[in-house]
Amino acid sequence: MEISSVFAAINWLSVIVAALVAFAIGGFWYSPMLFGDVWAKELDLSDQDIKNANMPLIYGLAFVLSLIGASFLDVFIGRKATLFSGLITGLIVAVAWVSTSFGINYLFSRKSFKLFLIDAGYFLVFFPVIGAILGLWK
Repeated sequence: MEISSVFAAINWLSVIVAALVAFAIGGFWYSPMLFGDVWAKELDLSDQDIKNANMPLIYGLAFVLSLIGASFLDVFIGRKATLFSGLITGLIVAVAWVSTSFGINYLFSRKSFKLFLIDAGYFLVFFPVIGAILGLWK
């Protein structure tokens, strides 16, 4: 299989929409309305730390990374995906690869279980949502 044919089959509009939706969920997930305050506390980030961050750069790169994740999930779920198969594939990716990778990293870096639940939980929503949108669009 040639790499050019794999990427030629991607529906870029569906990838962009899926990445935007998942990115927006992240904005809510990490906001004070949901887990933002607990997340910042677990990372020992002050309000000043957050205010002093280069947020356009952070958000811009986070969206680019969301696009990359959505692009490769589109390749992974294949051309005959459905809403359900896309959702399940996204869930498998989130559980089998993302959450376990976070878990290993968080164990060795001694990050809290609460932080793990917040961060891994986001990706347990992120990838199934992307997969469902991509599968629905096929």
